[in-house]
Amino acid sequence: MNTSTHDDTAAISARGLYKAFGEKVVLDGIDLTVRQGTVLALLGPNGAGKTTAVHLLTTYLRPDAGEIRIAGRDAVKEAQAVRRAIGVTGQFSAVDGYLTGRENLMLMADLHLLPKRVGRRTAEELLERFELGEAGDKPASTYSGGMKRKLDLAMTLVGDPKVIFLDEPTTGLDPRSRRTMWDIIRGLVAAGTTLLLTTQYLEEADQLADRVAVLDGGRIVAEGTPAELKARIPGGHIELSFADRAQLEAAARVLGPAGGRDDEGLTLQLPGDARVSTLWPLLQRLNDASVEVEALAVHTPDLDDVFFALTGRKGA
Repeated sequence: MNTSTHDDTAAISARGLYKAFGEKVVLDGIDLTVRQGTVLALLGPNGAGKTTAVHLLTTYLRPDAGEIRIAGRDAVKEAQAVRRAIGVTGQFSAVDGYLTGRENLMLMADLHLLPKRVGRRTAEELLERFELGEAGDKPASTYSGGMKRKLDLAMTLVGDPKVIFLDEPTTGLDPRSRRTMWDIIRGLVAAGTTLLLTTQYLEEADQLADRVAVLDGGRIVAEGTPAELKARIPGGHIELSFADRAQLEAAARVLGPAGGRDDEGLTLQLPGDARVSTLWPLLQRLNDASVEVEALAVHTPDLDDVFFALTGRKGA
């Protein structure tokens, strides 16, 4: 089991994290580090241990072995201090549908023991920040899915947490609501908040995460920036488009049989990437042969390709 030391500059640090339920090992000695003011996306197939990892990091469960430090505090020995420093938005909304949006926020302010005046001011600020001001006095049961998720996150922010755990925060949202949530998350990070994110949407991880960790079989099987992970996967190609069949034929003669040819779409595909050292010689050969390229596109592997290559499954 890994016995490396904690990074004292990290907002979230886990070393040798191990958890089993009976004979089933869910986490088998994982290490995680999230620096202050950054986002780590934790990806993995269903049953990989993502939610268990979040439960351990947020003190809901205790690890069987390993150490966790959150905002500089030991998550086992100083659990109460850790709970005061974090916010958690789970897969299922914590919103009380019988209460109005404002009342939900005031309830959270009471739970955080904020003075009434401070609680009211905080609730008003959060309603405006999340564009819920007009709906603030309506029962939360009347809110759309996107509004409920925004209110859920607003409730998490009542205690001004330095570290936030988002467990699939946009599940079930339409594309517009999801992008609104992304903008809110970006704003939190820009203000210095640290986030650990689990998500079913690999595009979400690509958009938001500074680093991505892929969990499979209870172990971290890969970690890096989205660009670093995608660079590990072969399969990038260059697609050349032509105005007519004659130009396509001429390009095929110059470039040879490598790659794919689409006579209907008037395109050629060749293995390659976006580096100048790759593109320039290719275009020079076509130019020397007086072949005109109408358009060029470079297709690189995405996180879905990475996920499939590492876990043998598509999607999170």
